[in-house]
Amino acid sequence: MLTSTDHLSGPIGGTAPVGGMPFAQGAPAVPGPLRYELLGPLRVVDEHGEHSPSAYKVRLLLATLLGRAGQVVTMEQLVEAVWGDRAPTRASANVHVYVSQLRKFLHRDGVTQTPIATQPPGYRITVAPESMDQFRFRRLVQEGRGHARAARHEDAATAFGAALSLWRGPALEGLRDSAPLDTLASRLDEDRLECIELLAESALALGQHRELIGLLYAAIDENPLREPFYRQLMLALFRSERQAEALQLYQLARRTVSDALGVEPCRSLRELHQAILEDDDRLYLRTGA
Repeated sequence: MLTSTDHLSGPIGGTAPVGGMPFAQGAPAVPGPLRYELLGPLRVVDEHGEHSPSAYKVRLLLATLLGRAGQVVTMEQLVEAVWGDRAPTRASANVHVYVSQLRKFLHRDGVTQTPIATQPPGYRITVAPESMDQFRFRRLVQEGRGHARAARHEDAATAFGAALSLWRGPALEGLRDSAPLDTLASRLDEDRLECIELLAESALALGQHRELIGLLYAAIDENPLREPFYRQLMLALFRSERQAEALQLYQLARRTVSDALGVEPCRSLRELHQAILEDDDRLYLRTGA
């Protein structure tokens, strides 16, 4: 397991890392409409705090509807998400009961309309996009990409950091026994890893290589076959006058990739290794250009 005494600080982190990664430790209660959160354990946040259905199958149902918010989710899709290939004889009747329980769970005083509508051949949940953490995450990532393309790396890093701060743990933690939800969660997790890569690129462009080291060590520890993290960390170490560690990291990457896949690291990683050996001037951060 990789370890590092470096800690994340400054604008690139978003929040202090929890468990080695930038997961937020909690979110405040919010006034007004409900907020729906999938980037971690499923929960609903209102002005009184955080809530989640107590029944496991009702949580599966809510997560499935939120994963397709604004779309009709068929009865067949709901049954698959809740039971997989072990559906009981009266699965459809049970889904109707769970929907009734879910509507009661989501009911708030002063609100007459339920967000869950019956619409053949199933149900649809209608919520404001900004009330969903997955939507806010993707919006912030899109904003960050735009800033990065325009070389506004400070703004990009701020957007990427804010996006990562929405995460409280692995997506849909505790609900991934459901194959459809595991697929959804895997897509969200991949989006998060890509956001970390984008954040690292902007941080490197800003000369924040020292602040980046702790985040990338943790990212590699969690995703040992994701080669871009090795490349970014090698460059961050090199620019932090830790050339020996950068070279050791390459050897670790090479062994890890070879043991798992029987191949050499990707070309960009091999070329960076050679450039570090040669103390290539192009690796140094250029300022004032």
